[in-house]
Amino acid sequence: MSAELEDIHEECGIFGVWGHPDAARLTYFGLHALQHRGQEGAGIVSNDHGHLIGHRGLGLLTQVFSDEREIERLKGDRAIGHVRYATSGSGSTDNIQPFIFRFHDGDMALCHNGNLTNCRTLRRKLEDEGAIFHSNSDTEVLMHLIRRSGKPTFMDKLKEALNTVHGGFAYLLMTETAMIGALDPNGFRPLSLGRMKNGAYVLASETCALDVVGAELVRNIRPGEIVVVSDHGYKIVQYTHETQLAICSMEFIYFARPDSDIYGINVHSARKRMGARLAAEAPVDADMVIGVPNSSLSAASGYAEAAGLPNEMGLIKNQYVARTFIQPTQELREQGVRMKLSAVRGVVKGKRVIVIDDSIVRGTTSKRIVQLLREAGAAEVHMRISSPPLKYPCFYGIDISTTKELIAAKKSVEEIRDYIGADSLAYLSLDGLVESIGLNADAPYGGLCVAYFNGDYPTALDDYEQEFLESLTPEDRVRLPKFALDKSRYEGNEYSCQQGLRPGEWHPEETPAE
Repeated sequence: MSAELEDIHEECGIFGVWGHPDAARLTYFGLHALQHRGQEGAGIVSNDHGHLIGHRGLGLLTQVFSDEREIERLKGDRAIGHVRYATSGSGSTDNIQPFIFRFHDGDMALCHNGNLTNCRTLRRKLEDEGAIFHSNSDTEVLMHLIRRSGKPTFMDKLKEALNTVHGGFAYLLMTETAMIGALDPNGFRPLSLGRMKNGAYVLASETCALDVVGAELVRNIRPGEIVVVSDHGYKIVQYTHETQLAICSMEFIYFARPDSDIYGINVHSARKRMGARLAAEAPVDADMVIGVPNSSLSAASGYAEAAGLPNEMGLIKNQYVARTFIQPTQELREQGVRMKLSAVRGVVKGKRVIVIDDSIVRGTTSKRIVQLLREAGAAEVHMRISSPPLKYPCFYGIDISTTKELIAAKKSVEEIRDYIGADSLAYLSLDGLVESIGLNADAPYGGLCVAYFNGDYPTALDDYEQEFLESLTPEDRVRLPKFALDKSRYEGNEYSCQQGLRPGEWHPEETPAE
């Protein structure tokens, strides 16, 4: 992702396979394709004839599985895995997933992408009832709810638990006899089902992971759905009909890999359309367009094509500087930007440059980028941002927890321009973002969650509601409660998708992919 956004993280990536003789190794490859979604820890759990075997640790996937014997130890033809960045719970080994739970009636493993908005309330209630937690991650809450349910079957227990937790979640569970995926009622996080040539089924956070292991997309898991994969094939179960698609717009802006498709929309193509729309909304007389590596390159390409300008490589990113280098002081943060990014003097000297970036978070990185280009001899530096101003926190799985760290929450566009030292600054409009992605015209905001830009959250904020309201400026406190607390715009507007798959039916292995 771009330099400005490297301080903002998505929580996790999940991957699972059922029916492959080398399932753990395949899961390793799938997680490697999802490494951008979590770089703090990784883990894999395999299923060897009902016996669950796991390995997990802190660090990148290659660090956690640096010894070939760790993969070889994970026997079985089914496995699930997880790469993590913590937005809930500390960064300790205890919180690295998948978790394994060993019960008298069978073992289960669980991993999770997202964030629960009512976790604190549920955890307090469960602890009062005698539950013992082995981590401080919100993922563990679901298993306690399942085990304490009085419903007669496991599927009934799971449905009840999924209707109890709130927020953004894509769960992946492994039992002795099935691999189960579940998506929250708004589909904040993507989850896709694929099938390999040998008949093995794959579940992954992004379709790029399906491509890496040679799986064809069967279908996207939709809001409020459970997918059950077993030796019988797969089936879809609806656990709630109170659904409304509101997938995180940040997935399209910068989290997802450009070669991924989300609900049929290619991420690279969407970013190119954002750049083209930005060129129409905020043109400027200049000599060239340059993108801030890496995720802004697609938007820069779209802007340059629409503006009829050369798309040049004016900034180079050092791919070998670890993100852990960045320290929480202004001086070291600026030095970190200099180590990560370099301006190409021979390209930008004497030129009027348009710089395309995904967003401006704190503004410190954008300020340094402008300085780098001026030091390299750029005559003018015009910043263009391929998303609206980032003003409000996220509570569904991105670690933007307060408005204090967001410069657009405190300053006007002109004040931000002055702070970063650019000759001009413009953002993509909210309508421009929604229309560029083009996901679902019938849903609010085109089926996207855009709360980070306008404060209109598609769900109640539960445990976070009071602290969110307290973080607002006096002006926003007058304007925003009607957005944050009134969800009538989302009620009775169930998301539907024409995919021809009837929930509750088994789709055996010989069924062709829809």
